[in-house]
Amino acid sequence: MEHVLDNPAWNALISGNEYLHYGNDHIRYFDRDVSPFVGFKENTKENFDELYDSAPEGRVFLFVSPNEIEMPAPWKELDRVKGNQMIYQPGVNFEEPTAELITLTQEHVPQMLSLTKLTNPGPFAERTVDFGHYHGIFENDELAAMAGQRLHAFNYAEISAVCTHPDHTGKGYARQLLIHQINRILAAGETPYLHVRSDNERAIKVYESLGFVTRCNVWFSPIQKPK
Repeated sequence: MEHVLDNPAWNALISGNEYLHYGNDHIRYFDRDVSPFVGFKENTKENFDELYDSAPEGRVFLFVSPNEIEMPAPWKELDRVKGNQMIYQPGVNFEEPTAELITLTQEHVPQMLSLTKLTNPGPFAERTVDFGHYHGIFENDELAAMAGQRLHAFNYAEISAVCTHPDHTGKGYARQLLIHQINRILAAGETPYLHVRSDNERAIKVYESLGFVTRCNVWFSPIQKPK
């Protein structure tokens, strides 16, 4: 039987993130200002073709799969990134956060966009904050670090956009934000998971120190309908 996280975007779009979905009963996606992710009930050429026919020229979607898939023409694959899908396994004892964690809302979006542009933790747009559960640490009224939630596939909640301004690395901010997210998700009776580039060894070690283990590799493919 296929695991829920083998198709995280689709399963999020039919469950925890359904309120943000566009599409139908076999193709679903987010508004481009929320997230580029697209999910298919089945990864068939027919579904890729239907999405292509309905998408505006130049639109970019982000397709994720545990298997490498050749994108059917006429889609243009802009890149292919190998990632680790990591899932939390209880058993690690860690300290409680000591920094003041601020709930991030629409008023903080300009600073969030600036920070993600600088650190590139993954796709982040004007309305990504609509996923909810974003928290940050500020220094002198400037956003120093943040983390939030993204794909919410049934009882699996993805921690995302974990990033720290280069001027504030080494202070343990990312770790404290991660611990906060882990505790929040567990308190809701759900399981934390996340995605990280396979070549980001430093981040993988941090996640492993907090109890995350690699469940599988996944491939991220931004695909575009040519103009």
